[in-house]
Amino acid sequence: MDKASTVILALSLIIIMLGMGLSLVADDFKRIFIYPKAIFVGLTNQLIILPIIGFAITIAFPLKHEIAIGIMILAACPGGPTSNLIAHLAKGDLALSVSLTAISSLITIITIPFIVNFALVHFLNEGQVIKLDVLKTIIQICAIIVVPVSIGMIIRKYKESFALRMEKPVRKASGIVVALVIIGIVIKEKENLIPYLKQAGLVALILNAATMVVGYYSARLFKIMDKRAISISIESGIQNGTLAIMIAVVLLGNSEYAITPAIYSLLMFFTGGVAIYLGIKKNKAEIK
Repeated sequence: MDKASTVILALSLIIIMLGMGLSLVADDFKRIFIYPKAIFVGLTNQLIILPIIGFAITIAFPLKHEIAIGIMILAACPGGPTSNLIAHLAKGDLALSVSLTAISSLITIITIPFIVNFALVHFLNEGQVIKLDVLKTIIQICAIIVVPVSIGMIIRKYKESFALRMEKPVRKASGIVVALVIIGIVIKEKENLIPYLKQAGLVALILNAATMVVGYYSARLFKIMDKRAISISIESGIQNGTLAIMIAVVLLGNSEYAITPAIYSLLMFFTGGVAIYLGIKKNKAEIK
């Protein structure tokens, strides 16, 4: 993609993170002490099990290295504002969902460069290897995530009514921009789209569904039930596709790596819809 497109993508992610900050308060980070078991299980799924499942999928399927690297980038980017929305609609524990998104967003600033570097070294031929500058990448991700989230939280603290009014418009605007970016990637890679779709579509769906199932049953294994189990499932299985696209396009400068996250960003609404349906059905059964 050209320089203007990469700048627009980075700005759209900053706007999304600002919108997320507008919905956060300090208590969201304190919940790690209120729900330590649920937070621990959720973060373990997001930060450890998710990349392991992603890597297992890349080994199990004969994928082009662009698709495999895209899967690993995606697996390095858990959570995001979309997972909070789906958790809310699915009658999950919204406070837990927001807390997991907020905490994992901070931790992945450190983990993303290492997971992506591992993928680049593992899947590319020796002569093609591109290594990320870890410190520079951490600073860039910090600027795109921590700074706008912090600004949003400060606005929420001192101008709460304004923050609540702006939260929805900001989310809509960022969604439109991301949709345009995905369309741009599809147009640029139109010649490769069909073969990539055949490969990336299936593995992206497997990553999505497998991590949601593992998230739910790992919560049940630790006797975390009901709404919290639903939130852990969604937070484990709904990845931050926008951040993954940004890493591929802006940090790595390769739109081919963004194909898998772009396809995933569309598919997750179908699996998210299933999660919402099952969550509402479960909630109605419990009310009866």
